[in-house]
Amino acid sequence: MQLSDKLGIIEAILFACGEPISSERLAQSAQVEEQELVKLINVLNDNYNEHSSAVEVIRLDDSFQLVTKKEFAPYIKAALETKKNVALSQAAMEALTIIAYNQPVTRSFIDDVRGVDSGGVVTNLIEKELIEEAGRLDIPGKPILFRTTDNFLRCFGLSSINDLAPLPKDEEQISFDDVKG
Repeated sequence: MQLSDKLGIIEAILFACGEPISSERLAQSAQVEEQELVKLINVLNDNYNEHSSAVEVIRLDDSFQLVTKKEFAPYIKAALETKKNVALSQAAMEALTIIAYNQPVTRSFIDDVRGVDSGGVVTNLIEKELIEEAGRLDIPGKPILFRTTDNFLRCFGLSSINDLAPLPKDEEQISFDDVKG
């Protein structure tokens, strides 16, 4: 199979899927090895950049997705007449941070860390497709577990959850005693 054929097949699959597709499934569908797939994705992106294309292939954990470049977002939004994205509230950012760094977690865990009921915030994050259900905890009551989504990674410009900034170590954090002084 020619290089151009392989690139065309991968591009067609990514375009048709719309959503992220695992590298394993993409490689299998395109009939290429996974190691070769990464090289082919890089060639596709080089071609897109060389021709000032409005699209690119991004990596999300172990998946790939064909997306439009960020600089075209305002024009796409205008064309689709979508509502202006409302910034996340402080409460939503707190809950999202708790979930991202501790996932999968239950809502009661989020409530305990925040010190307030987080039901509405969790529902809002689900509606924005930033978090999703990740099964149930095997304890009485079987509470729902939540984790971040590929949309979370995309919105925050991350390739993987491992790209999150590290949490400060205990000795780097300020204590209440330091603030009183």
